[in-house]
Amino acid sequence: MSEFFQYVGNNSGQVLSLLWEHIYLTIFSVFVATVIGVPLGIFISKNKNLAKPIIGFANVMQAIPSLALLGFLIPFIGIGSTPAIVMVVLYSLLPIIKNTYTGLANIDKDILEAAKGIGLTSRQTMTKIQLPLAMPVIMAGIRISAVTAVGLMTIAAFVGAGGLGYLVFSGVSSVDNNMILAGAIPACILALIIDYLIGKIENGISYTNNIGNNKTAAKRTEKKSKKKGLIVTAIVFVLLLSAGVGYSMMNKKDSIVIGSKNFSEQMILGNMLADLIEEKTDLDVERKLNLGGTQVVFNAINSGEIDMYVEYTGTGLINLLKKELVNDPDEVYKIVQKNFNEKYDLKILQPLGFNNTYTLAVKPETAEQYGLKTFSDLAKVSDQLVLGGTIEFTNRVDGLKGLSEKYNMDFKSVEAVDGGLRYTAINNNRADVIDAFSTDGLLEEFKLTVLEDDQHFFPPYYAVPVIKEETLKEHPELEEVLNLLSGKLTDEKMRELNYKVDSLNESPEKVAKDFLIEAGLIDNK
Repeated sequence: MSEFFQYVGNNSGQVLSLLWEHIYLTIFSVFVATVIGVPLGIFISKNKNLAKPIIGFANVMQAIPSLALLGFLIPFIGIGSTPAIVMVVLYSLLPIIKNTYTGLANIDKDILEAAKGIGLTSRQTMTKIQLPLAMPVIMAGIRISAVTAVGLMTIAAFVGAGGLGYLVFSGVSSVDNNMILAGAIPACILALIIDYLIGKIENGISYTNNIGNNKTAAKRTEKKSKKKGLIVTAIVFVLLLSAGVGYSMMNKKDSIVIGSKNFSEQMILGNMLADLIEEKTDLDVERKLNLGGTQVVFNAINSGEIDMYVEYTGTGLINLLKKELVNDPDEVYKIVQKNFNEKYDLKILQPLGFNNTYTLAVKPETAEQYGLKTFSDLAKVSDQLVLGGTIEFTNRVDGLKGLSEKYNMDFKSVEAVDGGLRYTAINNNRADVIDAFSTDGLLEEFKLTVLEDDQHFFPPYYAVPVIKEETLKEHPELEEVLNLLSGKLTDEKMRELNYKVDSLNESPEKVAKDFLIEAGLIDNK
């Protein structure tokens, strides 16, 4: 536990910054959901024929897996805070709408008849009778939504919206439990605090808690009303502040936006590009790193949410362009360069130098037990072994699908996990074989045996910067600046940099900057 507190102490600025992002993203989302959900609940309480379809729609929204919903939203509204807020709003609607409707529908009809009898209009009955009586139930719905929103917002990091999920995703990727806890524990505490505060507000505005039968009760009620006014004022202030921050987030000034996928190597490379541009130009740089997998980042650059990122030639050839397997590195580069430019108006710059190809790895004892040195050796005993593959690898043609056909592999079972979790799985004997990248620092950390692709199934995966042609037209100097990295990173050097992040717990920002200084590409300031 001391290591955890040491990590938090060394990274307190980042943790506090991400916590603040998490708070205002959550509050803003719940505020929007409340503004939409309560009026809808009131509306369907008066138009009961519409209750089933509207509540049914809210049910369907909540039934959709959160990552699937984000994946669907990205092509339409891009990445960043906007899709995260939309997701949380859609998930928060059900308890708010349903509780508002239920609270209003279950009010004693005799009370409503009495209100009508003394001459109250429909609006007066709603504001003076129905809403006060239903308010505890409505607040319970808002309370459920707010607590749920704290957990949901951790997924916001998947699309570059920030928040505590950034630490969780980064920790999973680098198998750093302290980083995971630094994101998860504040999120849990935040959920408990929000639950407590809204519970207090719920009790404070409860109709039954404010009924008094004597002067003392009346005075108590008066005091409660004053306190309630202060609480409501504070809440409105926080909501308005959150709305303002949220608005400013969505309307940031133009800058060069650099993205990356969700593993250490990509975050190192993204920081390299950013540092180089900041050093060699006067341009502002925004970093949207640690996004989801290939499709998330590729959709982001095509939708204009980011201007550049680092891709791999083999991934571009097989996974994005859906081309046939080619093994010659130069030919793969030319095909990807030509097609990216013609189909997507993207420019492929010069390769960085290293080939981060896929491979398969096992524990040394597993290799010794089954005599494993090559993929062909593995294929002979694959029916006795469990593969712990990344979700992306198990679904790619240049991954497990094609590999199984090429080598006639048929694993005992395939457990699809994400990022660094596959290393945790093999370390805990939950998997016998994992997919890996040849430059993974964690291969050294976990002392795994890398098997040889003896039939040369995997295409070359040379790292190349990808940039929008539109961005290059506006800032042509970027091509020359970014090409300064060309050929500077060997397989061994990239593995060393990854090892520093994954095993020595250095930050990707520091590792990237140290390399650029060492290579003489930026000054040591």
